[in-house]
Amino acid sequence: MPVIDARLKELGITLSTPPAPVAAYIPFTRSGNLVFVSGQVPLSDGALKYVGKLGVDFSVEMGQAAAQLCAINVLSALKVACEGDLDRVVQCLKVTVYVNATPDYDKQPEVANGASDLFAAVFGDAGKHARAAVGMGSLPRGVAVEVDAIFEIK
Repeated sequence: MPVIDARLKELGITLSTPPAPVAAYIPFTRSGNLVFVSGQVPLSDGALKYVGKLGVDFSVEMGQAAAQLCAINVLSALKVACEGDLDRVVQCLKVTVYVNATPDYDKQPEVANGASDLFAAVFGDAGKHARAAVGMGSLPRGVAVEVDAIFEIK
């Protein structure tokens, strides 16, 4: 069994087939050895989870869970980009976490850790990355968090 697939199994993570885009974009693009994964929302079993705002509807811990679910969906798209072999990942380079929050909310970095910690758990040192955690007034379909990422693959 490939190393990353085994690690996902240990973590209790099952990757699903990425959903079809709901607008004019594709799930990922490749340029050379770089894979740019489009923003992923907290979608599970075909249904949106965590619809609402941080600072009103959700705690930091719930925001972290939403970010983790988004990161799992990033991995699903990345696996397709890697032709089914996540062992091809050399490094997670950059992650952006968008947090739907009230204007005074200031815990975006803590929420973003839900995604960052998952990438580190899955890829080890290769999962450590540069990051931006950004507060937003709204996100698509009203979700609490959206995550996009850039990876280097071989």
